[in-house]
Amino acid sequence: MSASLSKDEIRAQAHTLGFDAVGFAPASLPLKAGENLTQFLALGRHGEMTWMETRAEQRSAPQALWLEARSVIMLGVNYGPDEDPLAALSQKSSAAISVYAQNKDYHQLIKKRLKRLARWLIENHGGDVKVFVDTAPVMEKPLATNAGIGWQGKHTNLVSRDFGAWLFLGSIFTTLDISADAPEADHCGSCQNCLDICPTDAFPAPYQLDARRCLSYLTIEHNGPIPAQFRKAMGNRIYGCDDCLAVCPWNKFASLSRETAFHAREELRAPGLGELAALDAGAFREMFSGSPIKRTGRDRFVRNVLIAIGNSQNQALALSAQALLDDDNALVRGAAIWALRQLLDAEDIAALRRRYIGQEKDADALAEWAY
Repeated sequence: MSASLSKDEIRAQAHTLGFDAVGFAPASLPLKAGENLTQFLALGRHGEMTWMETRAEQRSAPQALWLEARSVIMLGVNYGPDEDPLAALSQKSSAAISVYAQNKDYHQLIKKRLKRLARWLIENHGGDVKVFVDTAPVMEKPLATNAGIGWQGKHTNLVSRDFGAWLFLGSIFTTLDISADAPEADHCGSCQNCLDICPTDAFPAPYQLDARRCLSYLTIEHNGPIPAQFRKAMGNRIYGCDDCLAVCPWNKFASLSRETAFHAREELRAPGLGELAALDAGAFREMFSGSPIKRTGRDRFVRNVLIAIGNSQNQALALSAQALLDDDNALVRGAAIWALRQLLDAEDIAALRRRYIGQEKDADALAEWAY
């Protein structure tokens, strides 16, 4: 680290560029972080996220990702909401969308800011840099803990004393030697609100997550039909789940994000399930342009909407589900059948089955008629 460079200068520049939290860590991780990842993968708790396996060594050790790295600047952007995310769960005919996905995709916005800060660092103090936002094999949460930004709570997510559960993370790896900040201590104490509220019991133990049971994983990453055992628990959550974040007592220190790109779009606060189910591929792309939701694709998204329709207890929404029995995608057709079985009586289901069973060629959709 050059004699003229202070961490306060970096912090000041980062805050000017729109970052809310800044911390400094060595380009290394405690052995325990790698051991936890190895156990997580060995138990298959990553589900279909095979990319976690392919670069596990780099994920466990920052210098395995970039040998020349000496320091890591960890940065956070507050995306605190203006209302309680749990309130949307009671509006059963509307969709509950995770707070982070109610407006712009954070990846590009934060990456641009990281690049600006990295350029400033090089121009003023030399060295080399690499910037990362979520998509590289970087363990952001342990690094953020080491950098003093927060700690990993019992739900495995980062918690901040200043921003509660609502921080997007990014990192700058640099060849500069920058003195590290003190790691943040664990302040969860005896609280286990996050474990108790989980609708699918996705936490085998405190500080452990089985992603295969997590609604965020199932609604975003999982490719096939939603496993039957988790469909009722989904309620009206169609993209992600904020339950374990929303109940954290440290949110009493949270504040509304100053970044307007992360403020909820009005049409995504509690959109009607019927309108969302009617989206074709083009309308889906248009509605979610620039949104992280776009990554799931229309078919998986509508699959989720149909599960929510089945949980809505609103028979009027049966028409939206019935309209998708002829959909081109078997995943959608299967979810539509399940939704109708929740909303209609046995006689109506039998009539629909007689009409469609001879046309259905896909095994998964056929299984839904027999469910």
